[in-house]
Amino acid sequence: MKKISLILSTLCLGLALSAQPGIISTRPANSQDGKTLTMEETILSRELSPANIWASWEDSENILMHKDGKWQKYDINTGNYADFAGIRRPSIEALTKDRSLYLVYADGTEKLIAQSENKNITYGEFVSRNEFGISNGIFWSPDSTKVAFYRKDESAVTSFPLLDITTRTGSLKEIKYPMAGMDSENVQLGIYDVASGKTIYVQADDFGHDRYLTNISWAPDERVVYILVLDRSQKHLRLNAYCSDTGEYIKTILTEDSDKYVEPVDPLHFVAGYNDIFIYRTANRDGFRNLYLCDNAGNIRRLTSIDADVKYVGNDGRFVYYTSAEVSPIENHLFRIEIKNLKKGILKARTGQPERLTLEEGWHDIALSPDGRYFLDSYTSLCTPRVVNICKSDGKVIKNLLTAEDPTLDYAYTEISLGTVKSADGLYDNYYRIIKPKDFDPTKKYPVIVYVYGGPHSQMVQNTFMGQLRRWEMYMAQRGYLVYVQDNRGTENRGLAFEQAIHGQCGQAEMADQMEGVKMLMELPYIDKDRIGVHGWSYGGFMTISLITNYPDVFKVGVAGGPVIDWKWYEVMYGERYMDHPDVNPDGYARTSLINKAKDLKGKLLICQGAIDPVVVWEHSLSFIRECIKNNVQVDYFPYPCAEHNVMGKDRVHLHDKISMYFEDYL
Repeated sequence: MKKISLILSTLCLGLALSAQPGIISTRPANSQDGKTLTMEETILSRELSPANIWASWEDSENILMHKDGKWQKYDINTGNYADFAGIRRPSIEALTKDRSLYLVYADGTEKLIAQSENKNITYGEFVSRNEFGISNGIFWSPDSTKVAFYRKDESAVTSFPLLDITTRTGSLKEIKYPMAGMDSENVQLGIYDVASGKTIYVQADDFGHDRYLTNISWAPDERVVYILVLDRSQKHLRLNAYCSDTGEYIKTILTEDSDKYVEPVDPLHFVAGYNDIFIYRTANRDGFRNLYLCDNAGNIRRLTSIDADVKYVGNDGRFVYYTSAEVSPIENHLFRIEIKNLKKGILKARTGQPERLTLEEGWHDIALSPDGRYFLDSYTSLCTPRVVNICKSDGKVIKNLLTAEDPTLDYAYTEISLGTVKSADGLYDNYYRIIKPKDFDPTKKYPVIVYVYGGPHSQMVQNTFMGQLRRWEMYMAQRGYLVYVQDNRGTENRGLAFEQAIHGQCGQAEMADQMEGVKMLMELPYIDKDRIGVHGWSYGGFMTISLITNYPDVFKVGVAGGPVIDWKWYEVMYGERYMDHPDVNPDGYARTSLINKAKDLKGKLLICQGAIDPVVVWEHSLSFIRECIKNNVQVDYFPYPCAEHNVMGKDRVHLHDKISMYFEDYL
């Protein structure tokens, strides 16, 4: 693998790098006599956001901005601002109501186009529990003459009861929850023709009915609908084309196969001016998520030839714009590549050299204008709160919309450092951030809190303002703790081998990598080796209990929120991707189950759980508690009776008070 170079400034606001081993960039502490955070400020305050602005394109010449509590429109030609009256409602929309699908016209009238037959069938909503990049269930054709929609049949899916205590005697709300190894939902794709009022269903019969229909894409001329069809095992994928008039299968454009898993997360992006040439993103062909130029004949050609993950941004028919991790895995930069002679076909077309368009270090979020002439560049770095610029397509800045001030100057924010530590297999540099305690004195010994997530589709450490800091970390640092956060193998933006290292054995490589970071910490003279705690939520809750039970002599205190306890109780789509079917990988399920580890708990452990959590259902944590009781192991438990997976609002303030007090009491 080609070594990816790291480009970060060696000086930050005039402060030289820390002498601590592994540190690559440091944000200095604010004035130590500033205010410390309250829990309400930590959890609820928006005033400490590095930029009170949100911007997007209304059209190719106007930018919509939500700034200082109101909407404005900025004309890039005149440079004038105007009050924004609101987004015009389209002449026709589609929405799901009571599981049925309706067309809604501008005058408010409704037309039923797909009626739910019973409580198990839903039209027009997301399917597959939002996996595979699926975020909605309605897909309009480019000219709004047809609308494709999901039909989800959950008849075979088992139900899970959630307890509602707000009723007089309590009541149960059942949700459909397809657990790993059990029956899943059946999904179809319908297409409704607005003019004729007729509906057809796509004949996507690959792999039978137990498969996934993902990343629905329309051809620009609306004649073809494309579907990424994935089998139940998630090891075999086909990109299929279907006739939008009849639903008939036309052909398979390409296939993807893996002995671990194939995970499609992107729709197709058609090259401007073409109905049969498109851009496809995958990691399975060359080990990193790269862009490929494809056509309906099945020709495929790599467009971005770099050993780094990239994301598609847009194209204007000449240039393809994308962001890339090639500068550094913790930075995000915009590039473009030119395509010439595409009219001769993708195999004869010529591509230019990639051009880097964002030069300032940090993480750049990009929005390309509809015509491709401009882009909005919203970026931040460890020492840069937020900058928002309008740029020409060649990267030249033409207008600064915002240069945010540091919102933390009145607070006693402590030193934040970014660095790297080798993975347990020695193949990768894992990135971390360290938040030092207030009034840090290197001659003293400090307790440590390891904040962990560690699961797929996460990246906890980036070169953004304060390094992706969650304010609770700073809250604890201001109260005398050193807080450590690290990404490990299995997280995203580092290529396929890095991501798939966890396959079939969730938690094992992740723990090994986290322990490399902990070992590094324990070698520092100011770390109290006898006072190390760990905290995380969801996958991080799973990691917290995994660490405190597998390394009971290292971790004294743990707080686990909404933890996965056994992957057989988690959902089919996610669970079987990373762990395979329970019948295929029984040893892996047994090895990673925390039920078997309850007897090994020695330290103080608090589990917090939303009692109506529809994501990591209550069966997980209650089963662990039951196993602790069986083994006469003491454990602390705090449910939030009306909270779902993410405890929100005032409950969240209470939750973080509870977490903080637990570390104060026992660490």
